[in-house]
Amino acid sequence: MPLTEQQKFIRDELSRKSKPAKTEKIIKELGVTDIPDFIRDLSALEREGEILISKKNNVQSVKGSGFLKAKIVSVSRGFCFAKPDGGGEDVFIPSGDAMNALPGDCVVISVSSDEKGFFGRVRSIFNYGGRTAVGTVKKFRGKTMLYAEQFYQTPIEITKNKIDAREGEKIMAKVKFSPDGKNLICTPIKIYGEAECAKVCADAIIDAMGIPHEFSEDVLAEAKRINDSGVTADDVEGRLDLRHENIFTIDGADAKDLDDAIFVRRIDDGFELSVHIADVSHYVKDESPLDLEALKRGTSVYFADRVIPMYPKDISNGICSLNANTDKLTFSAFMKFDFSGNMTDYKFKKAVINSKVRGVYSEVNAILDGTASDEIREKYSCVSNVLNDALELYRILDDSANRRGTVHFSSTESQFVLDENGVCTGLRERESGTAEKMIEQFMIAANRAAATLAKKSKIPFIYRVHESPDPESLQRAAMLLRVVGVDARKINGNPKPADIDRILSDVSGKPYEEIVSNVLLRAMAKARYDTEPLGHYGLALIDYCHFTSPIRRYPDTFIHRMLSQLAEGKTQYEITKEFYGKALDASALSSEYEVRAVNAERRTEDCYMAEYMSHFIGDEFDGTISHVTENGFFVRLQNSAEGMVHLDDLPHDEYEYDGLASLRGRLGNRIYRVGDSIKIIVASVRISVGRVQFSLACPEGN
Repeated sequence: MPLTEQQKFIRDELSRKSKPAKTEKIIKELGVTDIPDFIRDLSALEREGEILISKKNNVQSVKGSGFLKAKIVSVSRGFCFAKPDGGGEDVFIPSGDAMNALPGDCVVISVSSDEKGFFGRVRSIFNYGGRTAVGTVKKFRGKTMLYAEQFYQTPIEITKNKIDAREGEKIMAKVKFSPDGKNLICTPIKIYGEAECAKVCADAIIDAMGIPHEFSEDVLAEAKRINDSGVTADDVEGRLDLRHENIFTIDGADAKDLDDAIFVRRIDDGFELSVHIADVSHYVKDESPLDLEALKRGTSVYFADRVIPMYPKDISNGICSLNANTDKLTFSAFMKFDFSGNMTDYKFKKAVINSKVRGVYSEVNAILDGTASDEIREKYSCVSNVLNDALELYRILDDSANRRGTVHFSSTESQFVLDENGVCTGLRERESGTAEKMIEQFMIAANRAAATLAKKSKIPFIYRVHESPDPESLQRAAMLLRVVGVDARKINGNPKPADIDRILSDVSGKPYEEIVSNVLLRAMAKARYDTEPLGHYGLALIDYCHFTSPIRRYPDTFIHRMLSQLAEGKTQYEITKEFYGKALDASALSSEYEVRAVNAERRTEDCYMAEYMSHFIGDEFDGTISHVTENGFFVRLQNSAEGMVHLDDLPHDEYEYDGLASLRGRLGNRIYRVGDSIKIIVASVRISVGRVQFSLACPEGN
């Protein structure tokens, strides 16, 4: 829970002390008059890991004592690791100093060092995690064990099996230490099904990552009530009425949450672009059950077989989805651009629209490249002029972005095809055509305008920030790129985004294009949310935010609320007083939950990828070495699948890893290098952990 102003004051005063102090002494020093209230504040600070309180009522500031707040991230036999809040390297903690903390526990640690290096000691556990583990049941030396897929690096004995977990099943279990504190034991609490099934793995990953996926009755009831009420005359009153305009949406064929629509018109001195975004904040009020649930989720999560929405379907697919031929409420950005792509004007207004066409990317791409059928052309006939102007504006904005130095990374997303049973039967790289890129440019424009307005108005806000890459990461990337023959001198020092993009442009169409893109992408800082406008390096923009997807991202809903307050005439002081603290909390939580969603999506994709490749055991494929480690190398196939060739499966030799991008055999002078083409055979697959193992197709010839 966020701290009150009084609790922050006490925390800050205590942080000036480096040693513990008696509660009575602190009360006297601070001139406390309401002692029961003060004791409650101390308890709240202890629960938040800001202070330590001993059995003798000595109070010690965590910050003042040089201690760290951290979270236990993994446990092994004899030790564990904790990740400090705010980043930094994980801290090694010997088991005797861990207080039996388990993954997910929030702890206060002290850090020391000796001749062996740094190590930590848990001073307190101020918030216990779920203390559960998800994994596969296996027999080991006559015992039934849980092999967890995250956080636990050692098998855990299943001591009770009341729900009859069988070998080969994926389960969730409650974890604790044995009575003597020496070993981990667990009790099954949920069975998902056979572990070698990607759909079962997805079910388990959702729980393992702590992703909320069921809505409470009060949240569902609130969403239904809002949806059932529809768009009323009171809703429309005072809004800009654009129901006569040829506004339309363009989305994927299977999309159901349509949260953006566009309209483009050419004018004498350039173009008018209006981007109409579902007015979610009109329906979802601050701190309502719907709002608190959305904050807890942070984002919708997209898997191959399902979507875990941020809002119930009555909101995401119902009242807020900009379905065609239906009156819908929007918060709209109106922008003007000159013929060079400069934004010359912008404004935001509440509106009501009626989308004329439910556009689909593939259909619009067919119209734009001249391959559309008569049926498709007829469907879009009422917006054909808008499409023509939109295409012209897109090209101008794209040229402007290129001149600005936007970094264009190659897409490495996979697209999965599932059969009626949810089994992955198809895999290919996801393609992005002109329509997708056009909508992306228009959304970027609206996001820029929203961030610019917020910064100018000095209101609490959540910006989308992407800071400059770390020089050390870039230096390593440059060394890797030189291995594949790419001149990377421009990225040494403090490169501009255009320098990164120039390298990507130079390798476009070459066999190692994707590898170069991935190397540079890994060197970039991670995009996140912040209340300060720190800029967006990848887009080469000073001000940027996420305004255009309030159905599926909480920061968008939040900033809609801020801009709505501004539009209603609230002063900067009034908005700041009410929402500054909320902006801090929402930006931090949204960043955290976005990482959680991305990690869950990647883990499930690995499982579906492994399931698809399980159909090709023994088959031969052409691939490219994408990554090299001291234990072997990874090979990426044209269908986007990736697997590892282990060192033990290479021709017998004494291999040396250069620490960067190649393995060299000292005896046979064999070299395996990032970017090399190679033939492999699919040797084995473990769907349960999303792992594909390759072997060389002709080991003696490589």
